[in-house]
Amino acid sequence: MRVVVQRVTRASCEVEGELTGQIGAGLVVLLGVAPADTPDTARSLAARLVKLRIFNDDAGKMNRSLADVGGGVLSISQFTLFADTSRGNRPSFLGAAPPEQGRALYAEFNAALRALGITVGEGVFGAHMVISLVNDGPVTLTLDTA
Repeated sequence: MRVVVQRVTRASCEVEGELTGQIGAGLVVLLGVAPADTPDTARSLAARLVKLRIFNDDAGKMNRSLADVGGGVLSISQFTLFADTSRGNRPSFLGAAPPEQGRALYAEFNAALRALGITVGEGVFGAHMVISLVNDGPVTLTLDTA
């Protein structure tokens, strides 16, 4: 799995003009699934994300986790994170998991976050989404389980 994580003060997702998910302070997580990923990969990544210390403490140091600050996650499926742009002008997405696997592991990842006590707002798998966010910091990280 590959994720881009952005620390935000608020974020939302709309599909066809309808709000599908929103959070206050927390993280926007753009999640890509690879063919080798499993439910264990999804659960492990969720646990790692919840403990990642990227929120400021009282001294202004990034020492607090999502769990520490009670933040939420806006989770967005994004197969384009596995795009291969090494040839030509059109990306290849052969490095992304097939849709059935991607959908199942996206759901597993979100369920794992909820099981860890995190509020999760979601996009819609496979839909054209409009994501709005207010980046905080900015703090943007990438994590890859490979």
